[in-house]
Amino acid sequence: MVAFYGDGGCLVSAPAELAGMFGRRGGVQPQQQQRKRSLVAATAVAAAAAAAECVRAAKKQRQLLSQQPQRPSLDALPDECLFEVLRRLPGGRERGASACVSRRWLGLLCSIRASELNQAAAAAAAPAPSLPDLNEEFVMEEEEKDESPVVDPCAERVLEGKEATDIRLAAMAVVAGSRRGLEKLAVRGSHPTRGVTDQGLLAVARGSPNLCSLALWDVPLVTDAGLAEIAAGCPSLERLDITRCPLITDKGLTAVAQGCPNLLSLTVESCPGVGNDGLRAIGRCCSKLQALNIKNCALVGDQGISSVVCAATASLTKIRLQGLNITDASLAVIGYYGKAVTDLTLVRLSAVAERGFWVMANAAGLQNLRCMSVISCPGVTNLALASIAKFCPSLRQLSLRKCGHMTDAGLKAFTDSARLLESLQLEECNGVTLVGILAFLVNCGHKFRSLSLVKCMGIKDISSMPAQLPLCKSLQFLTIKDCPGFTDASLAVVGMVCPYLEQVDLSGLREVTDRGLLPLINSSEGGLVKVDLSGCKNITDAAVSALVKGHGKSLKQVSLEGCGKITDASLLAISENCSELAELDLSKCMVSDNGVAMLASAKHLKLRVLSLSGCSKVTQKIVPFLGNMGQSLEGLNLQFCNMIGNHNIASLEKQLWWCDILA
Repeated sequence: MVAFYGDGGCLVSAPAELAGMFGRRGGVQPQQQQRKRSLVAATAVAAAAAAAECVRAAKKQRQLLSQQPQRPSLDALPDECLFEVLRRLPGGRERGASACVSRRWLGLLCSIRASELNQAAAAAAAPAPSLPDLNEEFVMEEEEKDESPVVDPCAERVLEGKEATDIRLAAMAVVAGSRRGLEKLAVRGSHPTRGVTDQGLLAVARGSPNLCSLALWDVPLVTDAGLAEIAAGCPSLERLDITRCPLITDKGLTAVAQGCPNLLSLTVESCPGVGNDGLRAIGRCCSKLQALNIKNCALVGDQGISSVVCAATASLTKIRLQGLNITDASLAVIGYYGKAVTDLTLVRLSAVAERGFWVMANAAGLQNLRCMSVISCPGVTNLALASIAKFCPSLRQLSLRKCGHMTDAGLKAFTDSARLLESLQLEECNGVTLVGILAFLVNCGHKFRSLSLVKCMGIKDISSMPAQLPLCKSLQFLTIKDCPGFTDASLAVVGMVCPYLEQVDLSGLREVTDRGLLPLINSSEGGLVKVDLSGCKNITDAAVSALVKGHGKSLKQVSLEGCGKITDASLLAISENCSELAELDLSKCMVSDNGVAMLASAKHLKLRVLSLSGCSKVTQKIVPFLGNMGQSLEGLNLQFCNMIGNHNIASLEKQLWWCDILA
């Protein structure tokens, strides 16, 4: 059965079976349903009318707002007017806050020179003309004299990696410019897509006229224009370091030379666009240059190096030349005009022959040379060494690496003349043998203190030893590393020749055993202070016990890394005999919980650094003992100690909250 209902012209039908759902007693009367539907329809019409009224009111409101004049805004001003407004801000805090408004405001603030800010501030704060109060001026002068200089934390800034962008550099320049500006700036790396460009350097140049040090490392987007802005805005620049900047050429270096005549230090590394013209400009304009460092610049030749050295002959003290296409002529100029040079480093100069080193020495200009380092230069021969020792009387330190043409004869000739030598380092000089080293030690001067031999394959045991060996009483620091031919017999001889050693580094000598180390320990009369036996896998507890019993009162640092035969017996001897030991490295040793517990429980032992990295026998049982070592412990290495567990490491970090723990 179907019932039909009419409501406002709309027909509503419902099945008779559902009539019971809309009533209380089996159904709903037709009059009641009609009344309810009339009420619902009236409510809907009222809601629609209210919505229409809201729409009309909103339209009217918008029309009224459009007819009213707009409020004034600084953003509506052109850049010229906004520039003048920002230039007159009273202080650095206000300028810093304004820089955060938008990039447009930040850009305008960066374009304001520091001199323009000072002029605006002076004009705003200019007092009315009046007669001076002499008493007040006198008091102010006295107060200013008593004030101590305050170091500005914003004066030195470093940007690295992804942080190096123009926006960050500009903001940094604005904040620092509100004080005295940046004094030292280093940009190391650059953001991959928004890296530092000339605009960033422009902001620095405008806001930091007192910049004295600038370092640009791996900044591929900076060009000569950016460097020219620095030169124009920072006339006080003293140190410039340009490393791996492919777009910087001679033009940028020339601009720096013309704008920064007080330049003291110049470093140019791996810049393919820099050549002789830029260095010639440096030589013409920067006569006060003290340090010159040129590396891996293919366009730099003899003319560029000679120009700088000749012009700065009175001030140039440090020279480092690496991977350049220079010849003997450059070394001849250095030898003649390097009258103030004290530190000389020559690396991978393949075109320089023996004659270049000989002429450099015989020019007799390197009278003040104190430190000399030569790496991978085929021109270093026995004749060259003899000339350097003869005509460089002030030489104190000599380092030779990968100089294969030098032999025992050259070392002997060098020793005869270099009487003031204090340190000799030889690395991968395979022409030198143990015979030459012993002859050198016997004939060296009384000021000789340090000898280092690293990866010298010619150092081998001597078949026959003299009956009586002379002594070298001056040698205190001995390093013999990674020389596979150096064994027990050689070490015993060195120990007898040098009885006053204080620091011994024998790391990497796999063939050395207790038999060679014990004579060195027993013959040492001065008291060993630092001993490094890393990688000496054949050293046992007997040698370590003898070491700490004989020198326990003087030992401060011992390294036994990789000595697989060291056990708890060594730790017992260390805990009983060492009173001054500060650093102990037991990495990859066969020590256990008992030995570490004895070491940690020694009350007289005040270790600052302890390394147990890779000690497989160390477990979580040592955690309570390590936690009671006291506040003298500053560093603890528990890496690769898998038996301790992360939970125990966390507990130990809470106990030793002041200690740097590696795990």
